[in-house]
Amino acid sequence: MATLYTEADSNTQKTYILISIFLVFVICVGWVFSQAMGSSAILWFAVIFSILMSVGSYWYSDKLVLAMSNAHLVEFEDNKELYRLVENLCITAGLPVPKIYIIDDSAPNAFATGRDAQHAVVAVTSGILQKLDRSELEGVIAHELSHIGNRDILLSTVVVVLVGIVALLADYFRNFLWWGGGRRDNENREGGNIIMIVAIILSILAPLFAMLIQLAISRKREFLADADGALLTRYPDGLASALEKISADQEPLEVANRATAHLYIVNPFKGGNAISKLFMTHPPIEERIAALRGMEIK
Repeated sequence: MATLYTEADSNTQKTYILISIFLVFVICVGWVFSQAMGSSAILWFAVIFSILMSVGSYWYSDKLVLAMSNAHLVEFEDNKELYRLVENLCITAGLPVPKIYIIDDSAPNAFATGRDAQHAVVAVTSGILQKLDRSELEGVIAHELSHIGNRDILLSTVVVVLVGIVALLADYFRNFLWWGGGRRDNENREGGNIIMIVAIILSILAPLFAMLIQLAISRKREFLADADGALLTRYPDGLASALEKISADQEPLEVANRATAHLYIVNPFKGGNAISKLFMTHPPIEERIAALRGMEIK
């Protein structure tokens, strides 16, 4: 039977494998496009632009997300019980106490953000404070602190850079074809037809593949945060019970949107068909609960 430690190690290894595959994939896509276009100048522009945009989002995304979520800062005097709960878990985890925000929304949910542990934020909805008991709330906070400790925000930024590069490369290549660059290039180079066909196929499929790899990495990090969060509390059933309650609650989270949905502990959008679930950033809630309840603490 898997322990919390083996589950965390397994998910970490799988994440590194996926990141490595992603890097190789991006390099291969860039090489094919550069060969088809006969020039690397536009590709360098796409890479630099994508990195600059991603770095900007890395430094300022927490402020944007908090503003979009209508979250307000909570001081110790405002909610002593919540502050002490977060503080005690941070002591156990060896992390500085993050800023704590509350979102005035009756739907239960929570997220963490910030570029590193020294600039981290944990936000919870008023609904989660009302609907969960202490052990369940501890499990949720521990999960979010694990995201902070595991540098998941940095990892997600790296992945965003890679996805952005693939999307920009595909867009530039399609524009290159639209303006007739492919015809001029094929007239001057032997074997250009084969490379051009491969590049056209990649320009259509590469962004989709990149997004699927991004989702796979995101899901692995959720499993890892579940395992590490359960290690903090030493009570996996607390988080499992919290996930059950949050997922069973049918009240929509009004402040959520597609840009911020991946941050929350449970997907804030209820329902969805089989196709839409394929593109969700969160693993199925049933699998997360089963993994938690199948673990042993040693």
